[in-house]
Amino acid sequence: MSSTRVRLGLRENLGQFSLLVAINAFVGAMVGLERSALPLAGREQFHLSSSLAVLSFIIAFGTSKALVDLAAGALAERRGGRRRLLIVGWALALPVPLLIWAAPGWWLVVAANLFLGANQGLAWSMTVNMKIDLVGPRRRGLALGLNEAAGYGGLAIATAVAGALVATVSPRAVVEVGGAAIALIGLAASVLFVKDTSTHVALEQADHIADAASRADARRRPTLRHAFEQASLRVPGLRACSQAGLFNNLNDGLAWGLTPLFLSAQGASSDQVAAVAALYPAVWAIGQIPAGAASDRIGRRRLIVSGMLVQAAALAMLAASGGAFGAPLVAAALLGAGTAAVYPTLIAAISDQTPPLARATTVGVYRFWRDLGYALGGAVAGATADALGYRWAIAIVAALTGLSGLWAAAELPRDRPWRVPAQQHR
Repeated sequence: MSSTRVRLGLRENLGQFSLLVAINAFVGAMVGLERSALPLAGREQFHLSSSLAVLSFIIAFGTSKALVDLAAGALAERRGGRRRLLIVGWALALPVPLLIWAAPGWWLVVAANLFLGANQGLAWSMTVNMKIDLVGPRRRGLALGLNEAAGYGGLAIATAVAGALVATVSPRAVVEVGGAAIALIGLAASVLFVKDTSTHVALEQADHIADAASRADARRRPTLRHAFEQASLRVPGLRACSQAGLFNNLNDGLAWGLTPLFLSAQGASSDQVAAVAALYPAVWAIGQIPAGAASDRIGRRRLIVSGMLVQAAALAMLAASGGAFGAPLVAAALLGAGTAAVYPTLIAAISDQTPPLARATTVGVYRFWRDLGYALGGAVAGATADALGYRWAIAIVAALTGLSGLWAAAELPRDRPWRVPAQQHR
């Protein structure tokens, strides 16, 4: 494809963009099948008494996804790499339902989630990067809002359906049949219809080189080590995004694994557990579209800081709730709203501060820290729940989330999204 035929923009690439949105809905649905079904299966079918043991599947998922995110970012910089990695990601989803179906013990469910983490790390990362490539810098927040809304919309629908079926069907059967169907559809669509976006990256990179003095630096692809140091330690704006992503997914790991157990222990029915488990990602999904678009107009910082503080308040409400069903439902809605404000905006903020040739690698580093939050969330929530009880576990994560919001307020740049100084990249 010649460069004269390549154009950046949402309308200009609507066909491929829409296809990637649909594929990401299936990526999210793979995880959604587990959100209400698997923690209960650990208690009821595998007879696990320890919360840490139950949440071990989330620890495995988060660790695998974080490491694959890190590798995927660097590998995606190669020509044609994004499409290839998307296909590999879907291929890695195929063993997940088979392993859960065959599992003689919880250890094989944990192993299945290593594959699921790799699937999510590759497939979700590539849909994110390819949408950023297609739309260019001006509509980046909206594009990421649509991407994340599709992923978490699929997750919410799958969570609700799985939760409703658990009342009459084995939790493992729900994950087995649904997972196999979703993985096959996602793989077929990626192989047959997705096109790579490397030419769009090249076009944006050419526009990015504004003057001769910066030309050599802007054309240099960063090493993974350099990108890791920049996004983790050296650049305050990137560092603030990485830590906020980590604590965001730390509390999501708690919501995924511990909330069903917490509600069940308070006497909630399986339908009520499913309602709370599904409402949170549903609000999250719907809210990301206006949040992403708003971040293009008002900048990223306000949404990130306010979103983290709303999440902290929601978790505090959940910890303080008694046996009534209403308070957890309101807390789930608030948690979803806070996460919606943060999730697409953080990736957009990372992309704003990174040249096009360095983007996939730097986003991969951010996603490593963000998804490591799942593993830390599972470990912290599970160990604290075993030692102090569910309420203390939720309260501690609420406090950590609030502190993360204050950290982001101190370090995130105040510039409008497209005016972040280029000097930060060097």
